Amino acid sequence: MHARYLGPLAALLVLGACATSRDLVVLLPDKDGKVGKVLVQNPKGETVLESAYAAARTSGSGLQRNAASQSEVKDVFGTTLTAMPPRPISFTLYFESGTDEFTEQSKQEVKRVIAEMARRQAPEITVIGHTDQAGPDPTNDALSLQRAERVKSILVDMGISPERILTAGRGRREPLVRTAAGVSEARNRRVEISVR
Repeated sequence: MHARYLGPLAALLVLGACATSRDLVVLLPDKDGKVGKVLVQNPKGETVLESAYAAARTSGSGLQRNAASQSEVKDVFGTTLTAMPPRPISFTLYFESGTDEFTEQSKQEVKRVIAEMARRQAPEITVIGHTDQAGPDPTNDALSLQRAERVKSILVDMGISPERILTAGRGRREPLVRTAAGVSEARNRRVEISVR
């Protein structure tokens, strides 16, 4: 049996080896209920799964398409699903101009970041600092790294090993909003945090 990815796919679970006659493919929704598509093929047919809990089962006579119930998914794949790490998540924190001080809105977002880190046993974290177009490159490079290191310091203070946190500063090289040189843009003064 072959399963070919056709779009954003929340989860694809296959029981058994590809050549067996008792494979089960179930398309699971992501946390927002969205699903992608998957093409399931074997020598006797093919089908496209594109709705939550759509299932394809192989048998000696070909492919049988039906739906799997949530309880069946739990029974068959429960151990695997429980063992899976939390899905990656990302955050963006914004800063006051020319500083490593969070904006008022980002001070609240920091609380969400801390709560998410507490849920994860061994997170791998990337923290990338950015600046707007105001100021010279050497200053922006230093400030973007200073912002990333500030976030890292908060995470280390809550008990995350510094070795699990990669930091970098990109200066003004990767703006969210394109502006002319010298223009101050609040959405570009940020740190992007990726957690796996």
